[in-house]
Amino acid sequence: MARDNLAFVTGATGFVGAAVARALAARGFGLRLLVRRASERKHLAGLDAELVEGDLNDPDSLRDGVKDCRYLFHVAADYRIWVPEPDAMIATNVHATETLLRLAHSAGVERIVYTSSVAALGLTPRGAPPADEDTPITYDKVVGTYKKSKFLAEQVALKLSDEGVPVVIVNPAAPIGPGDVKPTPTGVMIRDAATGRMPAFVDTGLCVVHVDDCAAGHVLALERGRVGERYILGGENVSLGEVLKLVDDVTGKATRRVRLPIGPLVPAAIIAEQMARVTGGEPRLTRDHLKMARKTMYFSSAKAERELGYTFRPARDAVRDAIGWFSAHGYLTA
Repeated sequence: MARDNLAFVTGATGFVGAAVARALAARGFGLRLLVRRASERKHLAGLDAELVEGDLNDPDSLRDGVKDCRYLFHVAADYRIWVPEPDAMIATNVHATETLLRLAHSAGVERIVYTSSVAALGLTPRGAPPADEDTPITYDKVVGTYKKSKFLAEQVALKLSDEGVPVVIVNPAAPIGPGDVKPTPTGVMIRDAATGRMPAFVDTGLCVVHVDDCAAGHVLALERGRVGERYILGGENVSLGEVLKLVDDVTGKATRRVRLPIGPLVPAAIIAEQMARVTGGEPRLTRDHLKMARKTMYFSSAKAERELGYTFRPARDAVRDAIGWFSAHGYLTA
């Protein structure tokens, strides 16, 4: 495939990565996509793209991916709230990110968009204005392996930008919308609430972004973002209780749910983690979940709006489109 307008996208079999690939295709970019051999490829249906089989921890496949490409969108990450062995997640999210960005720069890639996360950013207290790119954060205040890995990876990207690597960083909030095949932890919450399998919840706050708005923000970052800068790609700040109410409004089912306090749930989270170590599954409740719930993850996208021309739609639209897609693809059956 010719170099002109060719973009290499990692994570295109995932939720956000697939949306980014579709957004790029709609704008006429050529696509080369990194896919693992065993990856589900439903996301890629209808896309005219060259596939490179490999893995973030396989430098040879990354080298093949960036060869002759003009742009790189590094969207892929190991996204799990809880992991039994943190080292593997650090290797994938941090070390492989540095390897890929260095390989892309060596190959002459002109522009890189690295998908970080609001998980790498600081938070403001409840009732205060939403956090932004300049809200302070230190590593010791970051909760959980996933968030720590994204914090460290973002520091790597910032360091490389200082060394001349042309990387722009985007920080998506909580993406919701169509195409959540796996689904993501947020998608699981929407699915379970829509099917009545969420009788209780711990209230917190999140910044909901429609996945297609998030994808459009990636393209805008490529076209208008400043190298070495971070841009929050967020949406509407809403409490979890409000999100669940939106689910009820969309489905037309009024569901009675119990709001639970955080403290008494800690023993249950410990037991869930211990069981997960035995079964190999991912626990639905962890101590990190509870720690994160103590703060509202509200963010401002004002910088992206101002510098990139970024826009976002209401949270209701994201929830509606997610439920519509889940329904059409059989996720809401009993």
